[in-house]
Amino acid sequence: MVITRLETLHLRPRWLVVRLHTDDGLCGLGEATLEGRCQTVETALHEMGRWLVGQDPRRIEHIWQHLYRSGFYRGGPVLCSALSGVDQALWDIMGKSLGVPVYQLLGGAVRDRIRLYGWINVTSTGDYIAAAAKLAAEHKFTAFKCTLTDAMRPLESKASLAEAAERFHALRQRLGDAVDIGVDLHGRCTPAVSRQLAKLIEPDHPLFLEEPILGDDPAAMKDLSSSTTIPLATGERLYTRWQFQDLIAQRAVHVVQPDVAHAGGISELRRIAAMAEGREIAFAPHCPLGPVALASCLHLAAATPNFLCQEHVTLGESLLKTPFVVRDGFAELPPGPGLGIELDEAKVAAQRFDGRWDNPRFALADGSFAEW
Repeated sequence: MVITRLETLHLRPRWLVVRLHTDDGLCGLGEATLEGRCQTVETALHEMGRWLVGQDPRRIEHIWQHLYRSGFYRGGPVLCSALSGVDQALWDIMGKSLGVPVYQLLGGAVRDRIRLYGWINVTSTGDYIAAAAKLAAEHKFTAFKCTLTDAMRPLESKASLAEAAERFHALRQRLGDAVDIGVDLHGRCTPAVSRQLAKLIEPDHPLFLEEPILGDDPAAMKDLSSSTTIPLATGERLYTRWQFQDLIAQRAVHVVQPDVAHAGGISELRRIAAMAEGREIAFAPHCPLGPVALASCLHLAAATPNFLCQEHVTLGESLLKTPFVVRDGFAELPPGPGLGIELDEAKVAAQRFDGRWDNPRFALADGSFAEW
């Protein structure tokens, strides 16, 4: 079996899907979405495709090493996202060729179902409390993640911090103590502001505090961790095991959140999770992306002992022949061989676009840059 063609699909709202075709008719799916940079990643994918054509897709590790190392320049969001999409597609082909789900190839399931969490934009207009209650009632989620802040200054006023803390308190009061609620600061805060905000929301017991600062500073993260009882989480903007190793070795965080479409695909997330397990650190794959990335995450979740909870923003209704189903806040183990999903070609045709999608831009009151 050899790869004959690499195909890319830009699909609304902003997803980049990879299809690897083989000479025996098998086709593997992967997702390489890099928000606002998908056209750039697409170019990298087709550059990789020149070497991939003619390769045996079952030599997953061999291909991973070549795509990561052989171009002289390594790492970063663009090259790693392209690699991630290819890697997922290779695992999909391998599972299909053997007639088994990917999670069986990863050692088999260690759980019977996979816990998901809902997402709530607390900073948006509208009644977010009612929206959370509706999600809890419809899907019976036992966990959520919310934002609390928009753009934050290097040092913030007492009023701004109190307002953010009150939002979380109101959400806690409405959902109750039995529901887990993570908080995502999205890298918008300095260590000083995150330290102050963490103290204010500690009494309402967040499940974790995500990206309280950017994850590329393990020393600052460890310092912040020592000042709060809230578990810290990060990883969506880190690529490969090498960028995670200091965070894990120093126990600077309590939850690692690599993204299967950015950090190196299924192969690399499995390695990152194993590194974290050795330090009693939980694994919660980042996935605000499409259903192909979600499928890859569910297989990893099924086979990973230190898995915590799975992020998602879609169940695949707009693309899949059979969307994922949530029952009592859990997804079933993915059925079928490979990733266990199939694109609906009519839906794909309706959702295709040229891939132009711009990241939002934010500013502080004085017009200076603010984190997304």
